[in-house]
Amino acid sequence: MASIVTSVETRVSSTNPDALLVRAIGVRQLAATIFNYTVASGIFALPATAAAQLGPAAPLAYLVCTAIMLLVVASFAEAGSRISSSGGPYAYIEAAFGPFVGLLSGVLLVVSALSGVAVVTTLFAGSALALANVPSTPIAQAAIVIAVSTMGVIFNVRGVRSGVRVVELMTAAKLVPLIGFVLIGVAYVTPGNLAWPDVPQASSLLGTSGIVIFAFMGIESGLGPSGEVRNPSRTVPRAAFLALIGVCLLYLAVQAVAQGILGPALGSTRITPLAAAAGAAVGEPGRIVMLIGAAVSMLGLLFGAGLVNPRIVFALARDGFLPRYIASVHPTHRTPHPAIVACALVVVGLALTGTFERLLIISNIAGLIVYAMVAMAAVMLRRRDVRADGEPFRCPGGPLVHVLAFAGIGWMLTAIVTVQDLVGLAILLALTGIVYVARRR
Repeated sequence: MASIVTSVETRVSSTNPDALLVRAIGVRQLAATIFNYTVASGIFALPATAAAQLGPAAPLAYLVCTAIMLLVVASFAEAGSRISSSGGPYAYIEAAFGPFVGLLSGVLLVVSALSGVAVVTTLFAGSALALANVPSTPIAQAAIVIAVSTMGVIFNVRGVRSGVRVVELMTAAKLVPLIGFVLIGVAYVTPGNLAWPDVPQASSLLGTSGIVIFAFMGIESGLGPSGEVRNPSRTVPRAAFLALIGVCLLYLAVQAVAQGILGPALGSTRITPLAAAAGAAVGEPGRIVMLIGAAVSMLGLLFGAGLVNPRIVFALARDGFLPRYIASVHPTHRTPHPAIVACALVVVGLALTGTFERLLIISNIAGLIVYAMVAMAAVMLRRRDVRADGEPFRCPGGPLVHVLAFAGIGWMLTAIVTVQDLVGLAILLALTGIVYVARRR
């Protein structure tokens, strides 16, 4: 029996900004958005970190992360097939647990997403200056940060179709050097470099997986424009699983080729391991191509962030937790332009002031907490039989899969959370509570 939902899902009417958005995102576009947001600058540096911890056994960390993320994606797929409002996981959690828990998840998402984008913006500026052989000065860094943020605003304000086209283009562009690295580099692999001297200890494997899993994160932001997805009950599950499978296969292939080329030296090339491996295989042209690929990959994430992050801010404003003006929709382009501009301004401010380092550490953990909240939300939405505009996706295995996702995330968090992180999260929770009470009054 269909339940009566008293959350964001039931508030679509002529006065709800969600009703003004265009449902133009299909399976291909949504999968590209999730894939683009997940495969960012991390894959160009991650192999060195994994190799330094586990050596040739580094693929085990990827497999652990994939197993946990398969459970997480199953939760996202079921929750996303039942709720189609903008905001992605924020909308799912609010529908399941009410406005306060929804607000908390929205705040965690915004902090995680915007601080992470600010870091990538800064990294992109440094990479662009290095490729151009231009000295890295504060003025040059600021100019690139402002320019790339402005470009992202222009592309995404012009319309969701324009935004997803750019995302698809950048996704294809970042795949070219990575796939080329795998296909060409496999000829230079030394099989002995892939041999395991021993099996790593469970504690080392878990600790490394806690680092590697950050490279798999992105689905929470990639599903931000869920209010503009066609047929969400079918599109969200298909796109989510398709993107995760693609990410997993790509990461495993890249790690194996890089390890096979450089061997033990891979762990010492912390900044540009793929460029170093390409340089060792085919010389300086290969190194330059991989550096350009890293820059393109970061640029793709930044443009994709301009598509997905503002939808979360838009949803918070729509529900009264931010000024109502931010929930406005452009009369011509039908996009949440105030939210897009607001996110860009925050990212530029963080990138230029350099105050985002601690926020980034908190945001990594915040993302996993949101995953755990979505897993429990999927259980609640399934129990209430909440549905959007079609037969929802029912995860094989039922609620047990979502419970296992929650347990896997908790297991992962025990390896990476510190007391300082817990204090920061407690402060964030207290501030969120104050905002919630003030809004109710």
